[in-house]
Amino acid sequence: MIKDKNQPLYMISVVSKILNVHPQTLRMYEREGLVSPQRSRGQRLYSEADLERLGLILRLTRDLGVNRAGVDIILRMRHRLECLQKEVEEMMQFLDEKLRREFEEKIRKIFFEEEENETR
Repeated sequence: MIKDKNQPLYMISVVSKILNVHPQTLRMYEREGLVSPQRSRGQRLYSEADLERLGLILRLTRDLGVNRAGVDIILRMRHRLECLQKEVEEMMQFLDEKLRREFEEKIRKIFFEEEENETR
């Protein structure tokens, strides 16, 4: 079974225990736009993707000493890099398809020319 990483699962109290961080810190990250948990009946619900993002934020701030403005820049750059990587993959797939079609056309021409030569 493939799990949807964006499905909201965890309440703020659970996330604070998992990540060993005060709930107020999580609220501050939300206010600053670093994370956007979904809400259900007024409660914040965090997904696996949110937990991964929070883990990265905490590694940057705790382990590397990056301030929150720096974290925001890093997260934006990371998102942009992921978008560019996706674009490159799509372009490569298009090129692969184009090359494949060109190759198939060349093969068809070769085989049709051979068939025409054999029938003469």
